[in-house]
Amino acid sequence: MSNATMSATIRPEEAAHFGKLAAEWWDPNGSSAMLHKLNPVRLGFIRAAIDAHWGTDSRGVRPLLGKRALDVGCGAGLLCEPLARLGAAVTGVDAAEENIAVAGAHAAGGGLAIDYRCGDIGALGLAGFDLVTSMEVIEHVADKAAFVQALAGALAPGGLMILSTPNRTAQSKLLLVEGAERLGMVPRGTHHWDDFVTPDELRELLAGAGLAMGEPQGIAWSPTKGLHLSTDLALNYICGVTFGS
Repeated sequence: MSNATMSATIRPEEAAHFGKLAAEWWDPNGSSAMLHKLNPVRLGFIRAAIDAHWGTDSRGVRPLLGKRALDVGCGAGLLCEPLARLGAAVTGVDAAEENIAVAGAHAAGGGLAIDYRCGDIGALGLAGFDLVTSMEVIEHVADKAAFVQALAGALAPGGLMILSTPNRTAQSKLLLVEGAERLGMVPRGTHHWDDFVTPDELRELLAGAGLAMGEPQGIAWSPTKGLHLSTDLALNYICGVTFGS
């Protein structure tokens, strides 16, 4: 990958960090175990948002049939594959070539035709997607405003965007950075607390790109429920985004 491609929003050290984890991405007990626990919670929100946005039947199995979906910062395809099974024609973008290689092989093994691309979202010229998702990515990019502008550029008029990211709070510093990484639940160096984005900051970034942020939901943890959707935004949150009126 050329330096020009890397320069806009990708941090090379972040791409290298996640690329080293590629081989274990699909192991539910490996270094990405937390993502495997997080994915069903995200998917619950995404499915409800899809049904609310397009008026699809919540009992239908392929609500994205005929629609194009883009997952930015797709890793090894943990979200791309469920989106494909929901009927979408899926494109996945990631900064790490190792992740794209693993993602393509895993999708092929499951008989899924997913278009995987390696590079910077702003440089790939992607546009016209009905659904754009980016999960736990904005906190890793070099230029958050440029990243959000690139996401907006990929979204079709009338489309739906879904973002999730850790909140920058005392609780997230204690539990996500100091706790989870020191206990080995998340690989060391995954989180940089100063780069976390608060809901108000994200709303402002989105507004700058002509986007309107819906009411965020928290992704919280408790000993009884594990990870779950919540009104508590202190650790992590997920939100639907549309073009502003």
